[in-house]
Amino acid sequence: MKRVQKQKHEMAQKKKRRQYTMIGLVVLGGLLILIGVLLRPGDANIPEQIDVSDQQLVATGQEVYETYCAACHGFELEGQPEWQQPYADGSLKAPPHDETGHTWHHSDAYLVESIKLGGARLEPNIGVSAMPAYEDTLTDQQIAAVLAYIKSSWPQEILEAQSAR
Repeated sequence: MKRVQKQKHEMAQKKKRRQYTMIGLVVLGGLLILIGVLLRPGDANIPEQIDVSDQQLVATGQEVYETYCAACHGFELEGQPEWQQPYADGSLKAPPHDETGHTWHHSDAYLVESIKLGGARLEPNIGVSAMPAYEDTLTDQQIAAVLAYIKSSWPQEILEAQSAR
């Protein structure tokens, strides 16, 4: 009888250790996720509103834009011809980033996401875009600079309208 009780006690102890191990692993996993989120480089380094009055930021943005963006969006921010009409395969053309396009219709946060994720961010019902993701190519500072450069070309009333988004 003592032997049966001892076996039951040992089994209960094993079960309890397994439960504590599982709880520990879940807590550890949660902590690792939290640390990853807190330490992840991301939007924390991009100001909520991009400062177009910072001329050094604008100049840096022009260099980055000409290197990574101008081939599709145009060296004068003009976009591709007939940008509102998709290609025959249905894919979207690169829109202009000057005041004639729709870039200013979006918040800075959306524009940052657009640069980081590229065409992959679009829902299928919107269309297909060949824009590459720059999340692993450009730093947050370079993204902010590109947006400062783009926004520096907009008239004051468009800057004001966009800043309210």
